[in-house]
Amino acid sequence: MDYGLNTILIFILGLIVGSFNNVCIYRIPRKESIVYPESHCPQCNARITPVDNIPLLSYFLLKGRCRNCRSKISLQYPIVESLNAIIYLLLYLKYGLSIQTSVYMALSSVLIIIAFIDFREEIIPDGISLPGIIIGFILSFLVNYISVMESVLGILVGGGAILLIALFGSWIFKKEAMGGGDVKLASMIGAFLGWKYILLSLFLGFLGGAIWGIILILSRIKNKEEAVPFGPFIILGSLISIFWGENILNWYLSI
Repeated sequence: MDYGLNTILIFILGLIVGSFNNVCIYRIPRKESIVYPESHCPQCNARITPVDNIPLLSYFLLKGRCRNCRSKISLQYPIVESLNAIIYLLLYLKYGLSIQTSVYMALSSVLIIIAFIDFREEIIPDGISLPGIIIGFILSFLVNYISVMESVLGILVGGGAILLIALFGSWIFKKEAMGGGDVKLASMIGAFLGWKYILLSLFLGFLGGAIWGIILILSRIKNKEEAVPFGPFIILGSLISIFWGENILNWYLSI
């Protein structure tokens, strides 16, 4: 198949899956079915017709408003769809048409869902991370880019590192420093990426989280006592590891 046609089709696939990601982001925290009922406006409950449900395009055609009640459509919708499509395209450009690309595409979509749920609701649903740990471990028997042992160590090292940090932080600060959801999320990512890349993901996540926390405090958006969801930063670190982890580790070892 033509390379240019592949990129277009993969980008469109990313938009379609990104649209489904938005359904999950909205419904999972509310414990609603992600299948039924069909897409509807959260304000007036009017059914969204297929022509108004075209990923990315419909948002701009409707000028960001519901056709029925004219309420604003959250900017999250085109952002999630575009982000998912761009990540799919970059994965294809890096790994080609391969099983590894397919697995990373599925993982990336799940991570986007978790990141936006945690950012909005400050929860990481066990219904996503726990099955993800099992699926990542099972896949290690079927693929050739990660061994079973690497997956097992990724689960233990990822969850164990966050758990130790959480216990130490709780002891130092006399309050919960890290949620159980972060522990399970790190284990899930470790199941797919292995122990080296989950450690790199956590390091990058802590670095990004610390910088963001300082910015929020200096800008007086948050004070020192307010928690900042850490899940999105673990996820950002894991995406960086997927794309550039090998280069970062080789650079580090070279110095």
